[in-house]
Amino acid sequence: MGKPTGFMEIQRKTVGYRPPLERIGDYQEIFSAPVDDKLRAQGARCMDCGVPFCQSDSGCPIDNLIPEWNDLVYQGRWREALDRLHRTNNFPEFTGRTCPAPCEGACVLGIIEPAVTIKNIENAIIDRGFAEGWIVPRPPSKRTGKRVAIVGSGPSGLSAADQLNKAGHQVTVYERADRIGGLLMYGIPNMKLDKGVVKRRLDLMAAEGVRFVTGADVGRTIEPKQLVSEHDALLLATGATKPRDLPIPGRELQGIHFAMQFLTANTKSLLDSGLSNGEYISAENRDVIVIGGGDTGTDCIGTSIRHGCRSMVNFELLPQPPQGRAADNPWPQWPRIYRVDYGHEEIAAKFGADPRTYSILSKEFLGDANGRVSGIRTVEVEWKTVDGKPKLEERPGSEKEWKADLVLLAMGFLGPEHYLAESLGVQLDPRSNYQAEHGRFSTSLPGVFAAGDCRRGQSLVVWAINEGRGAARAVDEYLMGESHLPAPGVTQGTALG
Repeated sequence: MGKPTGFMEIQRKTVGYRPPLERIGDYQEIFSAPVDDKLRAQGARCMDCGVPFCQSDSGCPIDNLIPEWNDLVYQGRWREALDRLHRTNNFPEFTGRTCPAPCEGACVLGIIEPAVTIKNIENAIIDRGFAEGWIVPRPPSKRTGKRVAIVGSGPSGLSAADQLNKAGHQVTVYERADRIGGLLMYGIPNMKLDKGVVKRRLDLMAAEGVRFVTGADVGRTIEPKQLVSEHDALLLATGATKPRDLPIPGRELQGIHFAMQFLTANTKSLLDSGLSNGEYISAENRDVIVIGGGDTGTDCIGTSIRHGCRSMVNFELLPQPPQGRAADNPWPQWPRIYRVDYGHEEIAAKFGADPRTYSILSKEFLGDANGRVSGIRTVEVEWKTVDGKPKLEERPGSEKEWKADLVLLAMGFLGPEHYLAESLGVQLDPRSNYQAEHGRFSTSLPGVFAAGDCRRGQSLVVWAINEGRGAARAVDEYLMGESHLPAPGVTQGTALG
């Protein structure tokens, strides 16, 4: 715990973002610099709650030792806090920037007061560790002679690679893109996760012995059965990359794009040329409509305003969430409440209003004489409960046409693309993910494992890390008959954790 009376004396104060009208002029990270004294004060708010739900099943999926490093930060013992943080989390710099912090939703203090600023403290610990030079390459002292191939370099594949390398196996990570990082590199914009932060960790892993191969599209340019024959184990960590489409009339019109097409092209052009090559989908001087909320929708909003969009509207099918927890959403569940994310704040600062419109259903894309999208026809919907299940009904007379010459579809993902599974012969589950039981992570093929979004469906970065760590332990057991790698939620064996 922190200071015994800290939660009664100190108010929650987060590390703020840079002013919105300032930050929309660049792609630098949106965060302002943290102040040590303020972070120590926030650590002092961590109370002696008895049962720390923040690190329970309702809170952190990787069971971070949150009360311990909160207390260490309060005491100014940053190096020890870093050691505690790395026991359970391979990449705190990723979760500290991108995770929605389910730990804060489950914070016991959150029952009566605003929760502890866990996410800010986590991010400050890891950034300080790099700044102070405490984080250096630590290759394994011995090698096992076993070779493991990992397909996919997102957070699940990278966390598995890091753990398996610590166990002494020779790990090679295959990535179809031109840069390592998967979702971390191309799915999350630079202003939310600077790619220098990603590269910093990748360079560390490479120095510790992990091998990375880019431009390797396993299942197309590389035969997956060849990887099986050349390695002692294969882990599939390809993510959930099949986007949910919106097959309504007019879908064939130009100017309608999946969110990841938009975000990936922007980040690649930014990294390649600072956007000077023009090889991205520009929102400049366009009336943009983003269909779908969540992090991906917000990232489309934030990217569009940096391009200089003329207007922005964000359609959400569900009703506006309440300001506080509803009766059917008690603590310690994740609070389904109204939030203003960075992109919403930026649009409001530039155009004077939050861009979101709720309970809206798209019926038809409208086009101009050149075959380009020019608008969307919609209808308002009402949500009702029928036989215990939510059901939407269109509201008569609520039809409306919206102007748009760029539409971005951010409605989530349906699972992994299937060409690798078909080539390899891996069975799929009823939801079209790779079939593999959590905890065992083994597919229908001996020696072939699956983890992350490709196994469990679209989820959070922190859940991907959980899966990668769990799969690494399962692979290690398969190779060696036993494993000293910690299972998710188990922190013994610090050297390997």
